[in-house]
Amino acid sequence: MNAQRDADATGTAAEAAKTRPAARPAAGRKPGRRPGGADTRQDILVAARAEFAARGYENTSMRAIARAAEVNSALLHHYFGTKDQLFLAALDFPLQPRELVIRVVDGDRGRVGERLVRFAFGLLEQAAARERVLAVLRAAATNEQMARLLRGFIAREVAGPIAAALDAPQPELRAELAMTQIVGLIMGRYLLAVEPLASAPVEELVALLAPTLQRYLVG
Repeated sequence: MNAQRDADATGTAAEAAKTRPAARPAAGRKPGRRPGGADTRQDILVAARAEFAARGYENTSMRAIARAAEVNSALLHHYFGTKDQLFLAALDFPLQPRELVIRVVDGDRGRVGERLVRFAFGLLEQAAARERVLAVLRAAATNEQMARLLRGFIAREVAGPIAAALDAPQPELRAELAMTQIVGLIMGRYLLAVEPLASAPVEELVALLAPTLQRYLVG
């Protein structure tokens, strides 16, 4: 009798187990990955700074940053869009390279130099944006990792696209010369405050700089 009851109980338990739904993993979860949360954006920025510093701009991938932050790579695109936008966010840098490139290359080719210098002044005459640019340049001047990052970023995202859009001999060299002219302007006017450059009216400087940048970029 007891043996019969035990057999019946075992059979009933087995039947119940068959009818219970199997446990499933949470939707959208992958092993080793965390979903987005309150701290996810900051975690991504911390991981991005470390990866960019270790590998340089060109050799850092969005997937590598996602692995370091232990998140799904789709979250990087959700929060930041593209690699260059994530790099800018990681540096707290106010310049959007796509906007710069479009502003410079679109329109009358005879005013390429003027458009570039006006874009630079439009950014740098804003105190908050200027301070962030200067902070990055100070870091690049004293830290080789930061200098390497900035060089790679400018070459790939700024000078490269401008050069590709210009039908001129040695376009890469021309674009980089123009960029160094802008960096020199930033250092002299806003960082070192060399007079009379530091206090000269913007329109006066535009008139002086635009022909030089035009010659660099177009010839």
